[in-house]
Amino acid sequence: MALAIIPCGNKKIWDKEGDIGPVPARKAYIGTFHQLCRAYAEMFYPQWVILSAKYGYLQPEDMVPGPYNVSFSHRSDAVIPIDRLADQVGEKALDDFRHLVVLTGKKYKPIVQKSFGPDHHVEMPLLGSRG
Repeated sequence: MALAIIPCGNKKIWDKEGDIGPVPARKAYIGTFHQLCRAYAEMFYPQWVILSAKYGYLQPEDMVPGPYNVSFSHRSDAVIPIDRLADQVGEKALDDFRHLVVLTGKKYKPIVQKSFGPDHHVEMPLLGSRG
């Protein structure tokens, strides 16, 4: 069985409802690309996670405490380190999946590969696509 990994996105629920407080990850990200990736993942993969530059691998029910603006594209102390992502892979039993379908752009490929390790097949069907 495969695990789908989708991006979080810049647009978040707090952009529309600033005082909403903590929400489950499945409700936190409201951008169009994220919504489309989530709909695809929900349709074809029983297991999926959101990859956040701040919080790492988020299960749909994991709580996101509030707004943030952190990206893997920008070097910052707020970006989750690769070793912490690798810890999450074990803690959340994501390493049980050998086939990963990563619905993101190319910048996520080395992050996923390094955090999961070499024993996982990483498929990136959106590589080469434009936004």
